[in-house]
Amino acid sequence: METRHLHYFMAVCEELHFTRAAERLGISQPTLSQQIKVLEGEMGMPLFDRIGKKIALTEAGALLKDYAARMIQNEQNAKAAINELRSDNRGIIRLGVLPSDLDYRLTPMLVKFHADFPNIRLQVFASTLIQQEVLENKLDIGICLPGPRDSMLTQVDLGWEPYHLIVREDHPYAAMSHIELSLLQQIQLVMYPRTYIGRELVENTCLEAGFGLEPIMETGSATSLLQLVKAGIGGTVQPRGLLEGMENSGLCSIPILNTAPCRNLRLIYRADRFISHATHTFISSLRRFLIDNLRLEDGAQNP
Repeated sequence: METRHLHYFMAVCEELHFTRAAERLGISQPTLSQQIKVLEGEMGMPLFDRIGKKIALTEAGALLKDYAARMIQNEQNAKAAINELRSDNRGIIRLGVLPSDLDYRLTPMLVKFHADFPNIRLQVFASTLIQQEVLENKLDIGICLPGPRDSMLTQVDLGWEPYHLIVREDHPYAAMSHIELSLLQQIQLVMYPRTYIGRELVENTCLEAGFGLEPIMETGSATSLLQLVKAGIGGTVQPRGLLEGMENSGLCSIPILNTAPCRNLRLIYRADRFISHATHTFISSLRRFLIDNLRLEDGAQNP
């Protein structure tokens, strides 16, 4: 069995269309069909049911697909390991984070990592489908909320972080040492759109307490939210550490008591992928930074 046959087979599995798979591979459709027939002859069983112009995996095809995916991943791991030996720590690390404040707060750590590994290209993507995109090799590492456990992933619980009310220093509530969740009904708020994970966490906590939120303004940028709060448009409900490191921000952060919104964070990457030395270093640096600078509480759940 040749590796190229497995690549051809996987392309057809993903496209379920010989012409589209051939275009993707850069070969002709008759050549692809012939190579799949060679593979089927070697397997001794058909791998696809051909129904008119449509195709579907046979039981043998579905079985081979699982093994082929692992074999191709091992091939990629071997190439990556050898490339690292001759690359002087070059390469790309693709990091996925939730579309919220995390990319904004990670900047100091990214700057330091670049100083230590100037030849590594770092790419940070905001996504709500981090686990899926790590599994599909679209991302190397992800920081996300806990999801279903998957044997294909290494998943590290980082801890949990409560949300606070952030207001301007001259806001009527600014002098309060804490507030009750129910008081959020009485405050004009600026928030992320409902499609954002952080907004959903806050919204769901409020709904469980018997009320909903009607923000006066919505924006998808942490920087914009803080600027709106500074302008006196309203307060916002964000993770506790968002204001840390900001000098003379003119804002204050007020804890929310009794069933405060909180988020659990998890670091994930594929368990079967080759992890370069630089990526291992990045993961270690990322874990330390998140725990030390986001002041995450120990454990995966809010006690």
